[in-house]
Amino acid sequence: MKRRHNSKLDSSKTNCPFFIDNAVEKFYPHRTIANLAVGCYSNDINAPASRKARWGFRFYRFGYTEDIMRTIVFIDGENFRKSIQFIFDNAKKQTPIWYSYDFKGLFDKVLIGIEIHQVIFYFSKLQMHPETPEKSKQLIEERRLLKTALERKGYIVMIAGRVRGHMERVRGFLGRTKEILTFKEKGVDVKIAVDMVTKACDGVLQQAILGSSDSDLQPAIQELRKRKVFCIYLGFENEPNKGLTATTNRTILIRNAEVLGFGQKKA
Repeated sequence: MKRRHNSKLDSSKTNCPFFIDNAVEKFYPHRTIANLAVGCYSNDINAPASRKARWGFRFYRFGYTEDIMRTIVFIDGENFRKSIQFIFDNAKKQTPIWYSYDFKGLFDKVLIGIEIHQVIFYFSKLQMHPETPEKSKQLIEERRLLKTALERKGYIVMIAGRVRGHMERVRGFLGRTKEILTFKEKGVDVKIAVDMVTKACDGVLQQAILGSSDSDLQPAIQELRKRKVFCIYLGFENEPNKGLTATTNRTILIRNAEVLGFGQKKA
């Protein structure tokens, strides 16, 4: 049987069985020729689907345009911010203005040598609390400015869950107890876990960097590792999470001096 020749494909131009032209590579920069499979081109190859799979092609529905992400950073925004705040307080330094904090400079410093394709910050939704209206307005405005600043850096900001306020009894001066209003996030860790596992199942995640010290994320990390995703725990040297250190493939700890060095955005 005479084999059909397709002028679009030339196996002499590459080690791959078929050549994908430069126009496609331009629109799919994060895909190698070996694992790139666009619907229209995979259909042009005169071979059974099983043979295409053995050649390393991965099949997507026609019109699917999302790039394969290799390394994604998942940041628990409030957890990360509190860790930075703790370092500034211990050093007796003024609290940074969060929307001007140089997160990009910090990531470029501590993740040097790692090619990052996407950074996602996760925050819970802030709402007005009837007992602290002025403070609520201030926090909501600061969050809005921070979200805008992060998006200008090219980061993705996801809003998940919400902040719940409740009265908590604490021990004060001379052992006396009093009730104070405290706020806690709910739902952010669940959203991070779901997104990590979903991206791993979809084949768009090869390396996950987790910027959170929440031990509840350990089961999600274990699931990623079962799926051959390389996991990195991004923590802080003053309070590393031992559970996440043991669960992940690698741990990167941010030094206090590095945190303090990016307190103000450079001009």
